[in-house]
Amino acid sequence: MSIPQSGGGPIESHDQLAQYLADGCKPVEAWRIGTEHEKFGYCKDTHEPIPYAGERSVLAVLEGLRDVHGWAPLTEDGNLIGLEKDGANVSLEPGGQLELSGAPLETIHETCDEVNAHLREVKDVADKVGVGFIGLGAAPEWSHEDMPLMPKGRYKLMDAYMGKVGTMGRVMMRRTCTVQVNLDFASEADMVQKFRVALALQPVATALFANSPFFEGKPNGHKSWRSRVWRDLDPDRTGMLPFVFEDGMGFERYVDYALDVPMYFVYRDGVYIDALGMSFRDFLRGELPALPGEEPTLSDWADHLTTIFPEARIKKFMEMRGADGGPWRRLCALPAFWTGLLYDQSSLDAAWDVAKGWSTEQREALRVAASESALDARVDGIDMHDLAREVLDIAEAGLKARARPGAGGLIPDETHFLNALRESVDTGQTPADELLSRYHGEWDGDLGRIYDEFSY
Repeated sequence: MSIPQSGGGPIESHDQLAQYLADGCKPVEAWRIGTEHEKFGYCKDTHEPIPYAGERSVLAVLEGLRDVHGWAPLTEDGNLIGLEKDGANVSLEPGGQLELSGAPLETIHETCDEVNAHLREVKDVADKVGVGFIGLGAAPEWSHEDMPLMPKGRYKLMDAYMGKVGTMGRVMMRRTCTVQVNLDFASEADMVQKFRVALALQPVATALFANSPFFEGKPNGHKSWRSRVWRDLDPDRTGMLPFVFEDGMGFERYVDYALDVPMYFVYRDGVYIDALGMSFRDFLRGELPALPGEEPTLSDWADHLTTIFPEARIKKFMEMRGADGGPWRRLCALPAFWTGLLYDQSSLDAAWDVAKGWSTEQREALRVAASESALDARVDGIDMHDLAREVLDIAEAGLKARARPGAGGLIPDETHFLNALRESVDTGQTPADELLSRYHGEWDGDLGRIYDEFSY
């Protein structure tokens, strides 16, 4: 999850809220790709999740990355809670999941190099302390009590609030992992088209990347339990955002939505001040109960935008949020998938042609069916397997049109990063299907084998 935002002065006019988003508009040549991925750490001998501190811990891994691989520390209240280097950040999710928030890069080739370098560094440090890391959408065996909450003020506040607004918030915080990609837009109109495609086709990504069929030691009846969790977290700040598809959508309309999302906190002088359930509209009037008489800054607005969790969201860029964490090939495939769809105008238009006739109810039904059945999902005559094949073809065409070479020109474009997804479409098997096949077959119900066979 996001670190505190900075660099914004006082909000003197309502117009500044939409302008903050509009300031993210960039010319095509300045568009970049930022990939984020999370992974679970565990003790190799016991398969138990690692705590924050101790010989085998998240802290030991962070210290190793700092001391051996040159990452600069980020602290909160005296605790090491993150790292930064070369435009990238390593941070902690609430249950100790380790996240790389990658630097904004020009090509998928660079993104995959970044992913590989990070995983090599993490493995180098983790091996020395007896820790392993695995990429899954949900913790396969661990209970809530097994997962310690990391020492970050933001998480303490969220944890208290999550129990009041849904049934799955604390599960999301401690026992899920995702891979995301952040992409740019050129204008308000470009943002709107990309946002609509991103939301409408997010269930396709959920299906292709489904990788969480186990929970608390057994099959859970879903291919993507992570996606199921997000459906019952907090309706005020999650979902498919039907208003995005309505006439009048733009930066100001997103501001109206964000202002109606209840607040979590205000960050002041290194402290997270409890503003749970309060209104940013009241804050704009200087009437926030947590800080009477004080008016917000653009940094406060930026922080608030990080507490909104729909399937896709905008800040000064757009985030695709619908995929399970997974093996390294899919960490590179996710940015390739969305870059191919959104960074070539012909492909973007083709993708919108696929989805523009769907109703609000169909989009939501696809979201639900993708989490349950992945590529086997069916909604009102829409076959997810056929849909995924069509969308993947569009993404591949977009990457071919970008024609960004790699390996010193030996690789002509970025299309090979879609190979893992192409295999899923060709076979009908997602990572979740493979895991279930192993569990019911050669593993004979022994879920402990997942660690040795699927860790990084």
